[in-house]
Amino acid sequence: MRRRTGILIGTAVTVTVVAAGAGAAVGLSAENERPITGPALDTASAAALEHTGGGRVTETEAGDEEGAYEVEVTLPDGRQVDVHLDEHFAVLDATADGDGKGDDGNGDDGNGDDGNGNGDSEGR
Repeated sequence: MRRRTGILIGTAVTVTVVAAGAGAAVGLSAENERPITGPALDTASAAALEHTGGGRVTETEAGDEEGAYEVEVTLPDGRQVDVHLDEHFAVLDATADGDGKGDDGNGDDGNGDDGNGNGDSEGR
């Protein structure tokens, strides 16, 4: 009985430590998010807006996990695109918020069709 109690206590302590560590990691990542400021904000915003073909910058983040900078652009139709930039403000990728797919803001989903549902790229 003592051995079983010891195993249960050890397991409970391990689960508690792992859960606390995971919570701390999530807290740290949220605390590390900081907006882009100064001249970098102007440069990053211009690069993102050029890539998306316009819109409005609604959020920024320096030191993003996908690149040096992340700029969220809200397009005129309401869609939001996260544009990831390297340290020289070159576009690494762009992702439409919420769908996890790449999106450069121009309506091309990259699947080779023209979006009309028939699977071609000829607009038929």
